[in-house]
Amino acid sequence: MLLVVLEHDRGTLSEPAREALTFGRTLAAKLGVEMHAALIGTCDAGPDQAAAEAGDHGAVRVYTVAHEVLSDFGPEAWGESVAQLVGALEPAAVLACGSERGNEVIAQAAARLDCPFVANCTDITPPAGDSGEWTVTRIQWGGSLLEDATLVAAGAALLTCGLHTVAAASVEPAGAGPPEIQAVTVDLDAELARTVVKDRVVLEAGVTLPTAPVVVGGGRGVGSAEGFAPLEELADLLGGRVGCSRAVTNNGWRPHSDQVGQTGTRIAPEVYIASGISGAIQHWVGAMGSKHILAVNIDPEANMVVKANWAVIGDLHQVIPAISAEIRRRRDRP
Repeated sequence: MLLVVLEHDRGTLSEPAREALTFGRTLAAKLGVEMHAALIGTCDAGPDQAAAEAGDHGAVRVYTVAHEVLSDFGPEAWGESVAQLVGALEPAAVLACGSERGNEVIAQAAARLDCPFVANCTDITPPAGDSGEWTVTRIQWGGSLLEDATLVAAGAALLTCGLHTVAAASVEPAGAGPPEIQAVTVDLDAELARTVVKDRVVLEAGVTLPTAPVVVGGGRGVGSAEGFAPLEELADLLGGRVGCSRAVTNNGWRPHSDQVGQTGTRIAPEVYIASGISGAIQHWVGAMGSKHILAVNIDPEANMVVKANWAVIGDLHQVIPAISAEIRRRRDRP
């Protein structure tokens, strides 16, 4: 059995959870086993909805783990819960998505089990026979290179798949029915509550940079903080968000929260409009999960132009307003 740890927000599955389930279906097929899932912690409306969605993505059984310490997300409590699940269920492997939470939880479990852990995999090949040697390809240096490695696991292999390595997709056609739900009891020390979320403050409502279907990015070529006004207008028209390169934040034109890149936010929109961005490797690491890229740049040899699906070679200060004007014209047309 392959056990997928579901990342969720009090019962609402996150996109990384769906990605892990999608990646897990392929891994389970390679192993020749069923894919099960672990739903740890409090679900405001009960576990049924999250379990059903996990089933839609291929989970045959969902283990629900409840405890007074698990009132909200906590890496230590979740990691200990995973470790106890491994002991009780003896899965062939445990998988989560390589988000900040996913990597932290599996690392906590690995420390408690005294087992090796491989993070941010893009491909996983199970052992041949009884060798116990897993072959993995994993992301290193923030995505600037891929490393082939061998994991020797005496028991369950502990793994995460790279964030945005696969696009989340439900099973088609739909399965035979909802997954079986099984409650599992864990024994958690009260001191693990020291790292459990105690309060929440909504800092931003609506579409965020990591979840936006369209991101309009601006780089040094935008020229100033005021130069981002046309980008904001285009993003509003498309229901998206504005992002930027590190050079922009270094110049103080945009806050760090808008930065796309290795030291910023990783995005995976349907369309990324990169305007005035050269496409240095640090920025590309954050943008390479985009489904489609349109580059607007005066340099036809810019790295972002070369890697883009489409490119407009021209002045972004003319091109971006022209795109917005055409969108408005088509929307106003009878």
